[in-house]
Amino acid sequence: MLKEFREFAMKGNVVDLAVGVIIGAAFGAIVNSLVGDVIMPIIGAVTGGLDFSNYFTPLSKAVTATNLADAKKQGAVLAWGSFLTLTINFLIIAFVLFLAIRAINTLKRKEEAAPAAPPKPSAEVELLTEIRDLLKKS
Repeated sequence: MLKEFREFAMKGNVVDLAVGVIIGAAFGAIVNSLVGDVIMPIIGAVTGGLDFSNYFTPLSKAVTATNLADAKKQGAVLAWGSFLTLTINFLIIAFVLFLAIRAINTLKRKEEAAPAAPPKPSAEVELLTEIRDLLKKS
């Protein structure tokens, strides 16, 4: 059973998938940092420091807190601001990934568009070409 598991784990697809997941997690951390540390502060500065993450609607009369963390401790709340913030983050991340994939596809198209060298003719074709050229000269 151990041998069978080792054969399964070492197949190319499984290893490729593992590498993809690890690189994806690292890329996700980079994109999250881009959104959280670069883009969202700019949006906050443009909107006058507006932060939706603390907006909520109390679902109980017992909730009297003014911030989300304390309100959740007091009772049920509808944290629509957190949902809106995460939705905005998702849209920004999706757009950044779109731009990255678009750039990669553009590079691939440039590589494909490069003209390929003509294939080298076989020895038989070269001999026939030489014979033809000799007959033209005569």
